[in-house]
Amino acid sequence: MNRQSRRGKVTLNDVAARAGVAPSTVSKVLNGRSDVSAATREHVLAVVAETGYAGPRPRDLPRRPALVVVLDFMASPYAGTVLQEILAAATEAGTELLLRLAPDGPVGAETADAWITELQAAGAVGLIELAVPVPEPLLAAAGARGLPVAAIDPLGAADSRVVTIGSTNWAGARSATDHVIRLGHRRIAWIGGPPHSDPSAERFQGYRAALDAADLPFDRDLVRHDAFTVEAGFANARSLLALDPRPTAVVAGNDEIAIGVLAAAKELGVDVPGDLSVTGFDGTELAEWTSPGLTSVEQPLTGMGRMAVETVLGMAKGVKPASQHLHLATTLTVRDSTGPAPAR
Repeated sequence: MNRQSRRGKVTLNDVAARAGVAPSTVSKVLNGRSDVSAATREHVLAVVAETGYAGPRPRDLPRRPALVVVLDFMASPYAGTVLQEILAAATEAGTELLLRLAPDGPVGAETADAWITELQAAGAVGLIELAVPVPEPLLAAAGARGLPVAAIDPLGAADSRVVTIGSTNWAGARSATDHVIRLGHRRIAWIGGPPHSDPSAERFQGYRAALDAADLPFDRDLVRHDAFTVEAGFANARSLLALDPRPTAVVAGNDEIAIGVLAAAKELGVDVPGDLSVTGFDGTELAEWTSPGLTSVEQPLTGMGRMAVETVLGMAKGVKPASQHLHLATTLTVRDSTGPAPAR
């Protein structure tokens, strides 16, 4: 009978001492980690068998709760910034993070139920939707199984079953438009995201409110609704800059659209900010590195990610959120892409 058996149950530390390795190495071997040499693995497993160690194995350990983030893009600076803070907040809370792509195409009740069942089997205690539509069958399935849902910058109409998290979109876009109006611009174009996007619609209304407050006419020929992408900004800016007279300022629905506008202006030989002023929205790191630097409405992307984690974990424990719609303040950061309106 070995020494450990005589004094009671064999522990992981007993195995480590007998094998002449650190307890963490024994743990790595038992968890199937790849960062252990084959020889060490074989030696530790032999000691485990010899001592009769019967400690917890991975399948016996309690599963950590998990949050599921549903999104349809990851490459944008916006998504990367929000995701990074979601991961940091989830890690601090001792929660796993699962990423899932938004369902492709229509979602039926049966598919939604199976999807939610699979997520809960993986330990999911809540969903965070990141700038994607939330299909009705998915909401119904999540509600039926008691799975709370929060949406950051949701696409589509608000739903009472979803806590929405965003920024003061209306006020942010109004501040950007007010800024170029104070610089003397009167022919101001708008390039926004999809019309079914709540954040884009709110920003567009902020743009219109600034025009109304300054007694400037609203010209539909200066308005474009498209995707939140550089390509959309580029294509729509080319169209706007072909007008006669062309706009002297463009208020963009996000930084990526604004970067597309800057690229189109450069291709067409339109000087920024001498001939054209450009503003963005989001305040991503890219705004600091454009040439010229991009004037942008900064929304608290990290705060939105952290708030989503805290809200969903609280709801999973039965804590009712302070509001169904949570909005964080925006600020306008002025850089070199905006300047006085050109003389006509």
